[in-house]
This record gives sequence, C-alpha cells and structure tokens, in this order.
Amino acid sequence: MKKATARRTLPAGVAKVLKRPHYPLNAILLCVRWYLTSPLSLRHLEEMMVERGFEVDHSSVHRWVIKLVPLFAKAFRRYKRPVGKRWRMDETYVKVRGQWKFLYRAVDKAGNTVDFLLRAHRDQAAARRYFEKAIDRNGAPETVTMDKSRANLATLLAINTERETPMKVRQVKYLNNIVGQDHRAIKRRTRPMMG
Repeated sequence: MKKATARRTLPAGVAKVLKRPHYPLNAILLCVRWYLTSPLSLRHLEEMMVERGFEVDHSSVHRWVIKLVPLFAKAFRRYKRPVGKRWRMDETYVKVRGQWKFLYRAVDKAGNTVDFLLRAHRDQAAARRYFEKAIDRNGAPETVTMDKSRANLATLLAINTERETPMKVRQVKYLNNIVGQDHRAIKRRTRPMMG
C-alpha cells in the first residue's frame, strides 16, 4: 500500500522509468539525492548502501542518476523561486567524461542560480543558446554583469537589437565576483565525482 502511494506522488515520468526496480524506491531516491547534494563518488554511495543492507553496484546508482535527474529537473522547475532582475554571468570549464566542457552560469544579485548550460565550445553560438534559454525560463533581466568576454558581449548586443527595451550590459570584472566564487562550489562537487 505504501509503495503504491509513493508512486502516485511521483511525477508520471519517474513512475514510468521505475516500473520494476530491483531495489526499494526509497533506496533509489536516497542514492540519487545523496549523489546530487553531496560531493560523494559512486563508489562511496555503493559502500554507504552496503552499510544499510543493500548490495548496490556503483553502475546501478549511475544509471539511476542518468534516468531520474532530467525527470526531476523538469518536475521541480515549476517550484523554482523567481530570480532577480540583475544577473551576474560567467562561464567556467569542467571535465565531463574526460573532456573539458564550458559551463555557462548566471546568478542573481542574491546569489541564486538563474540557469546553466554545458557546451563544448566557448563561442557566440553557445552564449546565444545560453541567454535564450535563461531568458525564456526566467524572463529578461534589467542588467547583466559579466567579464570582458567578447562573445558574450556580441551576443547580448545582438539580442538587445531585437528587443524593445534593451538590457543594460556591464563588463566590470570585479562586480562579477559573486558568480566567480560560486564556481568553486561546482568544482568542489564535480571533482570527487570524477566528471
């Protein structure tokens, strides 16, 4: 009875993915939650689940994460708090499956994440894709502060020409420290996960 009610409260896509799990639903969700919220590797989670009486292989945990995270992101997006109208935007690089990728991110004045996008290249096309996605999901900002990136500036100027009320663009390196420092937390979490 409890299992059926737990499945009914899950988003439809999640229940569809977890049709016939070999492990209890609570164990699966706990592993995914720990992997996303803590800097734990898959092997650490494997050991932690053995301590709780479940012999789970690290590859199973990885499969759960790959299947469930996009569904959770889609389901929880509607509960996201609105972000401010002053964004600080920057990109950093992270290693994903042995290859360096660029992570485009923006935070508002309070430090809340606006949006992010992972791309293979750091160019105008990637910056445009990021800004279109962020504006589509969060509305247009009044001000965007960024570093001296020419691709980001060209993208914002092109977007401003298409808009009635243009966004104010500031390229001041030191006003962008909020998002620069926030990259540390991302790298601190991705390092133990080995990309």
